[in-house]
Amino acid sequence: MKLSAIAAALEVRLENGSPETEIHGLNGIEQAGPGELTFVSNPKYAGAARTTRASAVIVNEDFPAIPAAMLRAKDPYLSFARALELFHPPRRYSAGIHPTAVVHVSARIGPGAHIGPYVVVDEDVEIGANAVLLAHVVIYRGAKIGDNFFAHSHAVVRESCRIGNNVLLQNGVVIGGDGFGFARTAEGHWHKIPQPAPVVIEDDVEVQANSCIDRASVGQTRIKRGVKVDNLVQVGHGSMVGEDALLCAQVGIAGSTEIGDRVILTGQVGVVGHVKVGDNAIVTPQSGVAGNIPAGALVSGAPAVDHKLWLKYSAILPRLPEIARALRKKE
Repeated sequence: MKLSAIAAALEVRLENGSPETEIHGLNGIEQAGPGELTFVSNPKYAGAARTTRASAVIVNEDFPAIPAAMLRAKDPYLSFARALELFHPPRRYSAGIHPTAVVHVSARIGPGAHIGPYVVVDEDVEIGANAVLLAHVVIYRGAKIGDNFFAHSHAVVRESCRIGNNVLLQNGVVIGGDGFGFARTAEGHWHKIPQPAPVVIEDDVEVQANSCIDRASVGQTRIKRGVKVDNLVQVGHGSMVGEDALLCAQVGIAGSTEIGDRVILTGQVGVVGHVKVGDNAIVTPQSGVAGNIPAGALVSGAPAVDHKLWLKYSAILPRLPEIARALRKKE
C-alpha cells in the first residue's frame, strides 16, 4: 500500500517522504525495516525514531523532524491501531450452519450467521444478524443476543443472559455462571443460594480469554457499554461495571460492587464486595480495594490509599528495621 493511501485512510499529514513509497507491513520502532511503518507515542522511544530503519513513522503533530518519512497525527497510538486494521482486516466467515451444530427448532437466529462445528444453541434463544459462533460455543436456553455477536471457541452464554450489539467473547469466556453464594447452616455446612438473575452485557463490550462474569441471586450483574475485560478476570454476582471501564488481567471483583465509568483496574487488582469505585478512578497493579474510592482518584497498595501516600509508605518500608532499632535505643 502506498504511503499516500495510508495517510488518506488514517486522515493524517504526510511529511518528509515520497507519497509513492510502498509499505508492506508494520513493526515496532526498534525492529522495523525498509517498507515497514512504525509509530512513536511514548517519549521513551523518541531517540529510536531518529535511527529507525522504518520507511515511515507515525508521530505527534509537534514531533521534531527525523530522517524517515513522518505521518503526523493527533494520536499516534490510535492511528497505528487503525493502520494495523488496514493490513490485517478481520477474517470473514461465510453464512451457514455446520452439520455438527445443534440448533433448537425454537431458536431465532438473524441473517448472515456463521454457526461452526459442534456449536449448541438451546431453546428460545434469540441472536441478531451477522453472528459468528465458532467451534464448541454453547448458548443456553432463553439467552438474548444482539447483532454482530462474535464468540470464539468454547465461549459459553448461560440461561436468560442478555447481550447487546457488537459484543466479542474470546476463548473460554463464561457469561452467567453461578455467583459464589452460600449460606452457612447451623451444622457448619454450606447451603447453595440459587443464582437465577441474569448477566446483562451492553453494546460494544469485549471479554477476553477465560474470564467469568457471574449471574446473581437477585437483580442482575451488568456490564455497561464499551467495557473491555482482559484475560482471567472475575466479576462477581450483582456487580455493575460502568461505561468504557478497563478491567486488566487477573482483576477480581467481589459481589455487589459498583465500578464507575472509565475506571481502570490494572493487573491483579482485588475489590471487596459492596463498595463503589468512582468514575475515572485508577487502581494500580496488585492493589486491594477495601472501601469506597472517590471519583478521579489514583490509588495504590493493600488496602489501597492515595498513590502519593503509598509512595511515601514504599520509601519508608525498607528503612523499618533501622527505624525500629533507633526507637529501641531511645527507649
